[in-house]
Amino acid sequence: MNIQADKIQLAKMLLDTENPKIIESIKKIFKKEKISDFWDELSLQQKKEIENASLEIENGEVTDYESFMHKHR
Repeated sequence: MNIQADKIQLAKMLLDTENPKIIESIKKIFKKEKISDFWDELSLQQKKEIENASLEIENGEVTDYESFMHKHR
């Protein structure tokens, strides 16, 4: 079956049901699907900063919390 046939079949099933639990379940699926990944909402600059930070961590360019705080107290 192709996706269009699947969609038609699902639409028919939805139209034929009188079960509110099924309808509510389908609503939840669509709401969950609409929740986007935060990464998609970040600007290009924010993504670059995160990627650079990840590279710094991989390269061992990190400072532990106590050392950092000691310098700034």
